[in-house]
This record gives sequence, C-alpha cells and structure tokens, in this order.
Amino acid sequence: MSLGEQLKRLGPGLITGAADDDPSGIATYSQAGAQFGPTLLWTLVFSYPFMVAVQMLSARIGRVTGRGLIHSLGATLPRWVVLGLAALLFVTNTINVGADLAAMGEAAALLAGRAQLAFTVAFALASLILQLWIPYHRYADYLRWLTLVLLSYVALLFMVKIDWATVAIGMLVPRLSSRDATTTIVAIFGTTISPYLFVWQASQEVEEIHRVPERKPLKQAPSQGEDALVRIRWDTFVGMAVSNIVGLAIMLGTAATLHAAGQVNIASAADAAKALQPVAGNLAFAIFSLGIIGTGMLAVPVLAGSSAYAICEIGGWRASLEHRPMRAKAFYAVIALGVVLGLSIEWTPLSPIKALFWSAVVNGIVAVPVLAGMMVAVSRRSVMADYTAPLALKVLGWLTTFLMGATALAMVIF
Repeated sequence: MSLGEQLKRLGPGLITGAADDDPSGIATYSQAGAQFGPTLLWTLVFSYPFMVAVQMLSARIGRVTGRGLIHSLGATLPRWVVLGLAALLFVTNTINVGADLAAMGEAAALLAGRAQLAFTVAFALASLILQLWIPYHRYADYLRWLTLVLLSYVALLFMVKIDWATVAIGMLVPRLSSRDATTTIVAIFGTTISPYLFVWQASQEVEEIHRVPERKPLKQAPSQGEDALVRIRWDTFVGMAVSNIVGLAIMLGTAATLHAAGQVNIASAADAAKALQPVAGNLAFAIFSLGIIGTGMLAVPVLAGSSAYAICEIGGWRASLEHRPMRAKAFYAVIALGVVLGLSIEWTPLSPIKALFWSAVVNGIVAVPVLAGMMVAVSRRSVMADYTAPLALKVLGWLTTFLMGATALAMVIF
C-alpha cells in the first residue's frame, strides 16, 4: 500500500490526537517549558505508549460493537455510575470549551489589536454552525485538514536556537526537581489522557461504520476484522505521535525562548504568545497565536461532541454528526448547550485558569472508573465476541488505569 493510500486511512485517531493539543493543552505545555526548561520533556515520551493503548482500545470497542464507549460501560458499571460519569464529562468538557474559546478570542485580539469578546463569540458561532449543518463525511475531512495547523508549532523550532544534547537528556532521563514540577507532571498526564478523547474516538469509529455502507460492526462481520484492526493501529499510532510531537515542540520552543529569557510565569496559551513576541520575534508570535485559533477550532467540536455522544448513548437517542439537526434533536441540543454554556463563562467571575485546573482534577478522577470499566468491557466476550483485547493491550490498559489513579491522587494531594 502506497504512502498516499496509508494517509487516506487516517481518521478518528489523527483527529483525536490533534484535538488533544487544544489551547488548554498548549497552556500546560507552555507553562512546563517556560518554568522548567527541557527537564520535563520525558513526560510526553513516557505517556505515548499509554495514550496509544487507551485510544486503540476505545477505537476497538466502537469498531467491534458498532456502539459508543458509554454504551459498553453500561455493561460493566452500575447505571447510576455511568450517569454520574456522563454528567461530570459534560461539566468538564463545557469548562474546557469555555477556556478554549476565551483563549482563541484572546489570541485573535492579540493579532488584530482589539475585539477579544467579538472574536470569542464569532468562534463559538462558527464552531456551532459547522457542527449543526455539515454532515459527518464532509466534517471529518475538514477536521483532518485542520490538523495541519499543528505544524506551526513544529515550525517554531526552526526559529530558535536549541541545545539538542540537553534536549536528549530531558527526553530520556526522568527528573522531579520540585513539588511544582510534580504538579506540572500531573497536569501534563491529565491533559494527554482525558476521558473525552476515549469517548470521541470510539464514537468516530461508529460514525465511520455508518459512513461506508459495506462496513458492519466486527461482531456482525468478522471477515472485516483484520483490515479494520490494522487501520485502527496505524491511525492511532500516528494520531498519538502527532499529539505528543506537537506537545514536545511547544514545550521545547518555550523552553528555548521563554525559560532561557527568565519568563517563567505563563498562565494561558495567549500569555505564552505575548511573551514570545519580544523574545522570539513577531513571526514566532504570529505562528503561536494562529496555532491557538486553529487548534481551538479543532478541539471545541471534539469536546462538545463527546459530551453529546455520551449523554445520547445513555438516553438511547440518535447520536451522529451525519444526521441533520431535526433527525437528532437531543444530540445537537447537547452540543449547542455545551458551546453556549462554555461561552457564557466569559460573563462570569469564574477564572478560566482556575476552572481549567478544577476540570483537570475532575477529569483525572473520572478517567479512573472509565478506564477500569473499559478494561473490563474489552475483556468480555459478551461485549467484544471474538475481538477481546490482546494481552499486550490489556497490560498497558491496566497500567494506564493505575497511572491515572496515581495522577488523580496526586491532584488531590497537591
């Protein structure tokens, strides 16, 4: 199979990985690079196999069962637990939507010199309209092309001077230099392994089944299994690699510029863009700012959409970006509610940074039962038929569950 054909097979995994680098993630990586230099680069190398395993398991559930992740969790967890997890997912996703929209508006205002609120509202409306009126088969293509905006952060590395020997040490040698560094590590793990990403990738595999008439859930069409699982592996390996390479580029770029210049206090992605201008120049500032806007346009639909998939799976309502709004009223109502409530944070005294911190805490806690339920589901033949997870994925999946449990505990302690 040619490289061009392989690239065409990228889809849910690539979009999920790219959405992981949303403006709140950019803020976390920027803060890590500015405050600690290259010493925490190892976290993104360390987390890569765990991200791949979890997202591959999520995709596997969607492709095998033809149903979303929350539906499968219903077979392993009490209904009240699943309801609570879906409610918490909606709350944390909505806070993230609000923070991402605010960061996008601030970045646009930095470039234009004015009208932050107007830009924030415009981005919210644009994202909502795209989700409401563009069917999935076209929308997925739009999201795939939008992942190219992430290259802007890789381009940043060609504009700054980098000590590659120090970088190699930072990537390969784990270090814990202080209590603040431990807290930042917790934040990095929290932003790279999040429940909304599990829900989204599983649901997108279901959307892909509906998009291609010949495709059926693997429980019904086992002859499609080998090709489907090869595609999922390729898609997920590449998607998570894109996610972590971009994270490394952001952390490294801010380490080589802001940390080197003593600019260590970064509270948001827009703060990082502003701090870059006098240190790295106008081009680096513009690239960083445009990247915030582009990644936000990619992440907001994923955040709002994952909430809608989760809630509609519990309610038994139609949930598909391929349907028109009148055919999936509950699904699009949840999406619209998430975007509107997220936007409304702009008019509250709630600090977006504090809101993001607490949403990260909740995400870290929610991830543990979601992962545990998912691991039980992928091990049951009643759920997965002949496609239960292989041993290597089970081991990595349970290790990830333990890691996120430790992360959640660290969030509470620190």
